[in-house]
Amino acid sequence: MNKTDPPSVPAGSRPLTLDGHAAGPVVPPRVSARRRRPGVIALSLALIAAGGTGVAVLLLQVGNRMEVVTVVRDVPVGQILTEDDLGRASVALDPAVRAVRAGSVASVVGKRAAVELKPGSLLAPSQVTKDALVKAGEQLVPVGLEPKDVPATALVSGQPVRLVHVPAQGTADGIRSATAPATIGGRVVKVSGAAPGTGIVVVDVATKASDGPTAAAWLAAGTVRLVLAAPDGA
Repeated sequence: MNKTDPPSVPAGSRPLTLDGHAAGPVVPPRVSARRRRPGVIALSLALIAAGGTGVAVLLLQVGNRMEVVTVVRDVPVGQILTEDDLGRASVALDPAVRAVRAGSVASVVGKRAAVELKPGSLLAPSQVTKDALVKAGEQLVPVGLEPKDVPATALVSGQPVRLVHVPAQGTADGIRSATAPATIGGRVVKVSGAAPGTGIVVVDVATKASDGPTAAAWLAAGTVRLVLAAPDGA
């Protein structure tokens, strides 16, 4: 027998422990099976299903794109739209958003901008009109407002307003005006930006042709104020 070979153990004999006694049989470790909880499994399946549904909805929204008309350059109120003012974009829109479809671009070319249009915005049907902003039987009165007279509520095209005659204190008109001041109804057509240095804002107001000269006289005397009217013009 080679010196390096381990000593042979007779068949059927048990290995000895360090103290010389025979060791007992080796018992394999018990592996306990993990209990599966039905609630956890059901929750996992529900989360997987919800995730799949969310991905499906996202893919549907991304794929459901449409071509709409966009504004590519500044268009002031009242200007007639041309093809050069408009562009196209493919977007996914919420059904609540109203936009002119690219296939209907011919229906808006030649109409007037009812509001000021800015580049990069989508064109909505309500932003254009086929009617002239100053209608037959109306006159356009430019009203200059100092910063302290400009309403905090933004003035927009089509907004009803009233021009109020406010005579200067101490004048004959001021003494006689014990009753309600005279007013002229009108409609905002266009609003300029604040002039550099003075901050004056010019508001173009459409009034009845018969009221135009009176409003101009009030403006010349500096005795007119612009107030917002109720939507029904009251």
